[in-house]
Amino acid sequence: MKAARLHAAGDLRVEDVPSPGEPAPGWVRLRVTAAGICGSDLHNFRTGQWISRAPSVVGHEFAGEVTAVGAGVSQLACGDRVVADSRFWCGECPACRAGLHNVCATLGFVGEVCDGGFAEETELPARLLLRHDPALDPAIAAMAEPLAVALHAVRRLSAPAGAPVLIAGCGPIGGLAALLLSRPGERSVLVADRNAARADLVAEVSGATVVDLDALPCDPNLRHAVDATGSVAVMARLLDLLAGGGTLALVGISHGRLDLDPNLLVEREIALVGCHAFADELAPAVAMLGELAPALSRFVAEEIAIGEIPAAYLRQIAGASGGLKTIVRMERGR
Repeated sequence: MKAARLHAAGDLRVEDVPSPGEPAPGWVRLRVTAAGICGSDLHNFRTGQWISRAPSVVGHEFAGEVTAVGAGVSQLACGDRVVADSRFWCGECPACRAGLHNVCATLGFVGEVCDGGFAEETELPARLLLRHDPALDPAIAAMAEPLAVALHAVRRLSAPAGAPVLIAGCGPIGGLAALLLSRPGERSVLVADRNAARADLVAEVSGATVVDLDALPCDPNLRHAVDATGSVAVMARLLDLLAGGGTLALVGISHGRLDLDPNLLVEREIALVGCHAFADELAPAVAMLGELAPALSRFVAEEIAIGEIPAAYLRQIAGASGGLKTIVRMERGR
């Protein structure tokens, strides 16, 4: 079968590899139907920061069809359409026992610690799979994982109904957060991105308003913001803009250190909230997919085949890809 495997930083190859055999006890074999390229995939490709085994089939945002189940698996059956949980957690550490799988002491991610979804077939523990409506377009089903990440950030932000929210970064997570925050229609959502086309797309789909982060005046009512850029300069700007009693939710992957005077947080009662992957948001995200499908489809920049993944990585790193999400659709061929 065809698979995209990361061998080292900067070394992603589409190769012919053996298909998975019979699944081990507790595991499930899948025919992958669609998968999404994530910003963290690009980060790992560029830096090698999370390479723990090599080569490894990349991809943690994907949907598939169950083709075989291992011994002891009773919650899934052949033919079930499923989405993958990206978090490979131990289930035994204090965090896992508290239900905090996203901060597991030995947390790894699918596509890094085990083979992921950029392949025609893959296998995962049954505990990491969740059924979805079989009538759902696989490209939409593959967006369940990033939607869960955005939902987790929105929940962590805890902005009251009617409170304005500023989102910096209109990539997939920022765009999905804007979509979720705009759903009740009761709040003003502001979005900013140096890529004007992306910001305009997010605003058009979600109903948000595009703003220039550098020119935005301070608003005494603005107390909630999301950083989906990972830029320390953007984080510093957001902290400047937030009114007292505000909250900044950090969901972007950073490439630097924030030079911060803690007195700023103390005297203005500003809360910095980290948002790592998701907690229990995958199931509600899957439940939203049907309702949000028309909007989610507009965020898809392109659909490609497995063989086109390395070129798509380079386009996205160069900022030459339109839209928010590139989907690898398996039935498009090789």
